[in-house]
Amino acid sequence: MIQYPHLQKGQTIGVTAPSSGVQPSLHEMFKLSCERMKNRGYEVICGKTVWQQEKAKSAPAIERANELQIMMTSDEIDHIIPPWGGQLLIEVLEHLDFSVMPKKWILGYSDTSVLLLALTLKTGIATAHGPNFVDLRGEELDQVTAMWEQILSTPEKKDVTQFSSYMYQKEWQHDNPSIHVFHLTEPTAWRTVDQQEMMAKGRLMGGCIDVIRHLAGTPFGDVKAFQDTFLKGEPILWYFENCALNAASMKRSLVQLKLAGWFDHCSGIMFGRSAVDAPVEGYEYTDLYEELHKELQTPIFYDIDCGHVPPQMTLINGAYAEVHIQQGGKAVLKQTFLP
Repeated sequence: MIQYPHLQKGQTIGVTAPSSGVQPSLHEMFKLSCERMKNRGYEVICGKTVWQQEKAKSAPAIERANELQIMMTSDEIDHIIPPWGGQLLIEVLEHLDFSVMPKKWILGYSDTSVLLLALTLKTGIATAHGPNFVDLRGEELDQVTAMWEQILSTPEKKDVTQFSSYMYQKEWQHDNPSIHVFHLTEPTAWRTVDQQEMMAKGRLMGGCIDVIRHLAGTPFGDVKAFQDTFLKGEPILWYFENCALNAASMKRSLVQLKLAGWFDHCSGIMFGRSAVDAPVEGYEYTDLYEELHKELQTPIFYDIDCGHVPPQMTLINGAYAEVHIQQGGKAVLKQTFLP
């Protein structure tokens, strides 16, 4: 059975940095994120790791793990949202005691998805792949990003529906602040391999493929045991977002996951938009998607609202989901918090 945490106004958000912390030059921006969260009706407690960053990490692995473990088990903290991702979260996993983790939301993406996926696979506790803490610093939030709060407040056995964005952000403009944080300028269109209307259903699981691929073959990436123990054989609807992999690197990663059994009982795969446009000797992402569709005989969706090209939906690892891509590239995703 999948267990779902529940967000409520007045609760306390713990902010810790199990991957990268915030360098001093960005402390004011981060403080603004804290103020915005308080304005939305939540208390905020920040850990020591948040305020430091050196050699691609906020602190040594054991310090990051200890702070995360303390926040997860503390009665004073209800949920956890790291400031953002980074590079080396995988270092902390072996230092965590997953057996005592209570139901608390952890929300984030990029390197944070290593923790999200590992926690759900090990414990059956649902986790939330969505905006980072710093992404929520806007005076207002676009309609897709803003759904994080409603989704994390959804009661068990209830459902919540999200719609694809109208526009997405092509490039970051940090020197040109927006009240929404993002600059949404390009028309969104979710796609399928054959560009036809399509549906898929299954339990959502996934994350940033650059980093979660390294869980395969470890005690933190045992998808078969998770499926047998918590899903009782239900199919998985995978989602992946890509930060920096070219088409060939992405294909190698997907072959590895297939050989590791991750796509046994797979009902479909969704790929987020990627800022990487790097064909390898003419081999492109679309070639990869077509090959995967033929190999797995399962629906393949791409350019969805997920990952490093904002905005992004909040996707719940473990939730039952139904996705429907309509003509014209518009999409509807319904998540139901089934045990």
